[in-house]
Amino acid sequence: MSQFALETQDITKTYRVSAGIFKGKKSLKAVNGVSLSIPKGSILGLVGESGCGKTTIAKMMLGLETPTSGDLFISGQNVAVMGSKQIAKKIQPVFQDPYSSLNPRKSITKIITLPLRSQGLARTGADLDKRVDEIMEIVGLPPRLKHNYPNQLSGGQRQRVAVARALIMKPEIVLCDEPTSALDVSVQAQILNMLMDLRNELDLTYLFISHDLAVVEHIATHVAVMYLGRVVEEAKACDLFARPSHPYTQALLASVLTPEPAMGLPDLHLGIEYPNPIDPPSGCTFHPRCVKCRDLCTREAPKTQVNDGKLVACHFPDNF
Repeated sequence: MSQFALETQDITKTYRVSAGIFKGKKSLKAVNGVSLSIPKGSILGLVGESGCGKTTIAKMMLGLETPTSGDLFISGQNVAVMGSKQIAKKIQPVFQDPYSSLNPRKSITKIITLPLRSQGLARTGADLDKRVDEIMEIVGLPPRLKHNYPNQLSGGQRQRVAVARALIMKPEIVLCDEPTSALDVSVQAQILNMLMDLRNELDLTYLFISHDLAVVEHIATHVAVMYLGRVVEEAKACDLFARPSHPYTQALLASVLTPEPAMGLPDLHLGIEYPNPIDPPSGCTFHPRCVKCRDLCTREAPKTQVNDGKLVACHFPDNF
């Protein structure tokens, strides 16, 4: 039995996309050799700018996309040989916008029981009602809402419905893709505390994708930072936030706004232009935006360095 709930081994995902008029199609490596290991019962926070490959990794873990190369394992079992029903029993998603991810024409009961019915696991009506009552109690929803529709609920209640729908299958892993970004700050705290409580009660493992570094620092046990399809730094959350080693991680942490207006906006020296993923820079792909760039960075891609469980893909890492 594997000690890892989720594990990827050098997975890549390449798309053929248009390079412009008269230029035909070129290859775009959305994910480029990512290896991650998520221990059972832990929370891996996956962070990085839009377009870095976070959602593509999530799709591959859910079986919605097939890796171009590499292997992906759930509880030690290769996803390539698992059917959709097996994957659905192991891992379930919670999406960003609870309103758009819920069918407005379906009642809360039908939404929550959809995974069971789609996988042919639904039994009698009485059994389904009992399961719905149990799961609604677990996520903090009153049973009187079971016959309501999404437009009759608040944003926080809708997200609790989305969590209930994920948990009705009793999965081992929950994939949370920006689960709080569409909610008010006070509601965000409620949902995060609920997720942390459920992790302990149900022995869950989370992959938590987010742009909000404050949220990731609060909830994650481990953090992986992605840039242009690669993981550039990975460490325990406490170590990464206290002593970031990669210049990109340092820039991300410096970008967090403070509540003090007099401090103004941080100058990250990253420029305003994101590299073209169809034609990435040579050497270290971060070097055009890196304030610590040297000649070696422009010529050679850095190898991943490992020190006391911390992984950094940089020629000259700090605090390492």
